[in-house]
Amino acid sequence: MGKYGVAAIAAVRAYTEGKAATVEDAWAVAVQEIFPNSPSSQAKSCPRGTFLGICESGKIIGIPSGEYTRSQKNKIYGLKALELLHATPSLADDEATLWKLVLAGQSKAPNHQMEVTSSLWKAGLVNRIVG
Repeated sequence: MGKYGVAAIAAVRAYTEGKAATVEDAWAVAVQEIFPNSPSSQAKSCPRGTFLGICESGKIIGIPSGEYTRSQKNKIYGLKALELLHATPSLADDEATLWKLVLAGQSKAPNHQMEVTSSLWKAGLVNRIVG
């Protein structure tokens, strides 16, 4: 699991344990802990947008649906990945293939979106009830 995956899990825990008042603050606290000497890593928008976009949907256990990000593309990538993971959970162990399936023929370099999504999935933090 990469550092942005660790950050996503830490952010969920920070929020659900009351260590952060908002989901956005939870992400900020988590990346500051994981990347203490790298403001550029803390500010990276793709993993943040993916995490907050998934959280918006209400699919993360303990986090209510809401409005947490303006990043529509990264939200879509994360939610599409969750659909694919529901159908084929083993994709959580193959982020490169998951990314290709999410893009459905488009060409775009990944930027930790699948790391965030698959880490939340593997940690059991995603509501797995389809509906």
